[in-house]
Amino acid sequence: MDAQAPDAAEEATSAPAAPAGAAADGPATGEESGGDEPAEDGSAPAEQAAEKLDRPLPEGVRRRVVGLAADALGGLPPGELPQSLRQYAKFTPARRAKYAATALAAALESEPAFRVRIAERLRLGQPDLVKALESGSVPGAADPMDVAAAAYLVRSAGWSRLVAEAGEEAERAGAEGAAAEATRLAEKLQAELAEVRAAARADLDRQRAESEEVRREADSLRRKVRSLESDTRRAQAETRRLAAELEALKAQAAAERGAAESEARRLRHRISELENAAEQGRRSAREGRSVEDMRLRLLLDTVLQSAQGLQRELALPVSQIRPADLVEAVVPGAASPHDVARRGLAEDDPALLDQLLAIPQVHLVVDGYNVTKTGYPTLPLEQQRIRLLGGLAMLAQRTQAEVTCVFDGQDLDVPVIMAPPRGVRVRFSRTGETADELIRRLVRAEPQGRPVVVVSTDREVAEGVRKAGARPVASVLLLNRLARP
Repeated sequence: MDAQAPDAAEEATSAPAAPAGAAADGPATGEESGGDEPAEDGSAPAEQAAEKLDRPLPEGVRRRVVGLAADALGGLPPGELPQSLRQYAKFTPARRAKYAATALAAALESEPAFRVRIAERLRLGQPDLVKALESGSVPGAADPMDVAAAAYLVRSAGWSRLVAEAGEEAERAGAEGAAAEATRLAEKLQAELAEVRAAARADLDRQRAESEEVRREADSLRRKVRSLESDTRRAQAETRRLAAELEALKAQAAAERGAAESEARRLRHRISELENAAEQGRRSAREGRSVEDMRLRLLLDTVLQSAQGLQRELALPVSQIRPADLVEAVVPGAASPHDVARRGLAEDDPALLDQLLAIPQVHLVVDGYNVTKTGYPTLPLEQQRIRLLGGLAMLAQRTQAEVTCVFDGQDLDVPVIMAPPRGVRVRFSRTGETADELIRRLVRAEPQGRPVVVVSTDREVAEGVRKAGARPVASVLLLNRLARP
């Protein structure tokens, strides 16, 4: 086994050097001799082994040697491996190079037979490089680290010089890189120092300005503090004076409260007497009013029967015409091409409209375009009218209220051909007249005292109809009511 093989150097010193022919005819194996193979020029391994490194193996060369050994380790029989490396035999080359680097380097240095086997693997993998090293010539295009690693393993003539030169080359390259990096770092630090100095100067100027501003603010605050101290002293004096007045007022209020409680007891007694007297008066009034109510009911029945008899006697027809029917306006289908304008805006709540429409004989007047352009302004005008009138027809059917919908007719491009929905009167304003004016005329045409509700967000319309006795409401009120089922 490798562990039992004698050291190559010891064998070279104890045994005489073999002649060149004998070395060529029968070279000793690594296990038998424990040393390097003889060189092709016939030099003895002892002469090559006499070369030694005067310093540790350079790091770059060491990494290459360990990498070559890690790659070749898997191809060797386990029995030919040093005892310290057998546990790494099943590792991948990358893991062997990572975890067994120290063990591989130690084995290559202390186990010549193992190093010879790695050199044989290298000779099979890179025969040209090994032959060049054994012939004493170094390939010019080869990496110095590869050459030094191969020389270290093969131990050709001058291998220690090649390893030392590779180490010096690596150190020189490292020194040059370090010098370049140091120069770059120095330039960077100088630039940063200049920036820091400029920033420091700017900060100093800013701090000086801030200090001056703080000093001015401190002076101002000191003046304010002195003023506040003076105000505080005056306030404290005023507080003491007010506290004295408050105590006097409390005493006066306590006396007045006692007098008021006494007066209240007297008044409650008086109120009780008056309530008893009022109750007696109400009972007397109810008894007297019941007689008067009976007489008034008999008189009213007589008048109603007389009116009905007079109506039958005169054969008076039932009136089907409403005051709004007599107001001059444009009826749908009879408008000229210049009879419609476009208006609208909105706001408010639905419960109020139900209460207003519950009033008997109420007349609901709607500013049509004002409502439609508030609720659905993106629809064409025709679709706006259809949607609004459909909702008004349902509202009229539910409430039995008289409904009139007014549209602007100033800029009508074509006559409006439409059938007004059931229960809704539709009117367009005449040329030269706005829907606002038509609404005001409709309101003025109603008899004094009739409940009229006008739906419009236009402030002028609302003010005008309010003066005429109508109740204006916002367009959003009607929209919310129509949206509710």
